[in-house]
Amino acid sequence: MRYDVAIIGSGFGSLTAAALLAKYGLRVCVLEQAKYPGGCATSYLRKGHWFETGATTLVGLDEHMPLRYLLDQTGVKVPVQVLETPMQVHLPDAQLLTRYGNLEQWIAEAERVFGKYKQREFWEHCYSISQEVWRTSLRQRSFPFSNTKDLLLSGMRVTPGQLKLLPGAFRTMEQVLQKYGLHQNELFTRFVDEQLLITAQNYLPEVNELFGATALCYTLYSNYYVTGGLINLVKPVEQFILAKGATLKYGHEVQEVRTLPEGYRLKTSKEEVESRFVISGIPLNNTAQLFQEEKIKRSLKPYLLGSDRLNGAFTMALVLRAEEANEVLHHQVHLPQPLPQTGSKSIFISFSHPSDRLKAPDGTVVASISTHLHHPQAHLIEDKAALEQAIVQELGRRGLVRPESILSVQSATPGGWIFWTKRAFGAVGGYPQYRKIKPWQMKDARLDHRGAYLCGDTVYPGQGIPGVCLSGIIAANKLLQDHF
Repeated sequence: MRYDVAIIGSGFGSLTAAALLAKYGLRVCVLEQAKYPGGCATSYLRKGHWFETGATTLVGLDEHMPLRYLLDQTGVKVPVQVLETPMQVHLPDAQLLTRYGNLEQWIAEAERVFGKYKQREFWEHCYSISQEVWRTSLRQRSFPFSNTKDLLLSGMRVTPGQLKLLPGAFRTMEQVLQKYGLHQNELFTRFVDEQLLITAQNYLPEVNELFGATALCYTLYSNYYVTGGLINLVKPVEQFILAKGATLKYGHEVQEVRTLPEGYRLKTSKEEVESRFVISGIPLNNTAQLFQEEKIKRSLKPYLLGSDRLNGAFTMALVLRAEEANEVLHHQVHLPQPLPQTGSKSIFISFSHPSDRLKAPDGTVVASISTHLHHPQAHLIEDKAALEQAIVQELGRRGLVRPESILSVQSATPGGWIFWTKRAFGAVGGYPQYRKIKPWQMKDARLDHRGAYLCGDTVYPGQGIPGVCLSGIIAANKLLQDHF
């Protein structure tokens, strides 16, 4: 059967694009190499417990945010609970910092821990930037520009607030801290660095103000917990797509894409599929390996990042004996000394909600742990057991995990990510932000200016569920803008 649109991968960007295009009436086929949908924003079942594949936090449902837009457009309902406290951060000096969702509460907490000097001014500035960034992101769905129509449509939608954002693309977060005289506050700069790493995948000198301010403020928007795991964010979108007549083929790894006179032919591990349009929702490094046309390969080359500019992760999935209820589910631990083998200076851990019996049966709690590993291709984890022990010891010292409460442990290196997700180098979190790459220099949703498009965490705007959701919105918008 020939489809209107074939979509490679079923990550959340792909599912977003599929839902919007299927709603428009196009015949959509999603091709996924795994046995279940969602990519890095889903869950998997093992021995009666649901574990997160990658992402563990959820934002984006507030007004002017991508996930809210998707759910409003489709009418999809997701079983979510609002988290009263989004996160706690355990600092290297053993102080506990609570990232409150209310701006005033958060400023008071930041002043308590880091001192009153300029904390209010800094956080009010960042929050103001983040609000305008989110408002702009959905209004400017033709950005980044790659043809004249994009420019014209964006010009018609521009506002004074958007123009005020422009200087932020040229300033780094390091320069913002210098502006407020906070760059010499060592504890604060370390805190900001590690918070940026889990949101923008890089540090103060590299992350520009627009992405950095937005990344730092994600706890100041509504944060949610999905009952039963993120698979229950994905499944309702999958069901909407199927109800609109789309096809989802699991266990169909796309091996190559060839250009036809009037469309594309995709060779999968099981069959060949033809379509008028194609959207690649997998990383750019993987996309470049699939398309056989040299012109497309050359066009992608300037945007590809090697392993030395990417991050992998060492992850652990724990089943714990339920003891005291975890009032705060998400924690980042900043370490006084880097972890062995990875060199990481922080650990992120998320617990299942105490009332969530779908994810963890009675008497147990599931915990997802991750720590960054820069340049994954060059850093092999030779002793997983030693690294597991070091992480559990650190979490034990902070009172987050008691070793005697652990019922089972699974861990994965970047090699495991390559095996399960097929992502090049086992990279996680998308492409990191770099100061030399301005927002308009990120890869646009158009691949060949003919009928091939892109979405996912390595194209604009990048990381996180809201980011990849927005990338799917933009890909669908540009396809419709170009051809309908």
